[in-house]
Amino acid sequence: QVQLVESGGGLVQPGGSLRLSCVASGSRISIYTMGWYRQAPGKQRELVATITSLGSPNYLDSVKGRFTISRDNAKNTVYLQMNSLEPEDTAVYYCNRNPRPYVDWGQGTQVTVSS
Repeated sequence: QVQLVESGGGLVQPGGSLRLSCVASGSRISIYTMGWYRQAPGKQRELVATITSLGSPNYLDSVKGRFTISRDNAKNTVYLQMNSLEPEDTAVYYCNRNPRPYVDWGQGTQVTVSS
């Protein structure tokens, strides 16, 4: 049973930066592609970025050039560096496997971009 714990969110002004972390326990995630997802109020959850087991990233068009996904397999952790944040990035951010996400999602971490 994998447990995913996200952290690092907060309130930031437009143009600011945050670094999110996702620590997995209960199973090694190093062999899987992992992703960061987000869900804004009233909207469906969307996939923001993915990273393969070998470190190859892929991004949603709207975050390309602003977000960077990375992973530390030794720490069973995935990161999301978010720069030049925009109000449209406001959402709860989650990490999970992609594809075939684990059934049990973490609690997520709230990111609010507002002046």
